[in-house]
Amino acid sequence: METLDKIKKQLSDNSVILYMKGSPKLPNCGFSSQASQALMQCGAPFAYVDILLNPDIRAELPKYANWPTFPQLWVDGELIGGCDIILEMFQTGELQPIIKEATKTAE
Repeated sequence: METLDKIKKQLSDNSVILYMKGSPKLPNCGFSSQASQALMQCGAPFAYVDILLNPDIRAELPKYANWPTFPQLWVDGELIGGCDIILEMFQTGELQPIIKEATKTAE
């Protein structure tokens, strides 16, 4: 149960959080790289968790989220989706206002 509590705390402590392989500056997979690039282009700060360094979260989060793959973007405790959804929302302009709104309330 400890891992689930850790995930819930991360989600409540961070209005925008990306669970990814690697870090935004040094991603360890192409999907994580694309997702973090899109987020960085939104111009708002976001938290991230490197699931390669957190195998417990890597194992538990897909069950909790009911989403099998990484990266996973969460905003205000809600799962937005993975790389394809993040990129599609970014390209259509849907992602930017969601990220800006979530980080505005966090300031």
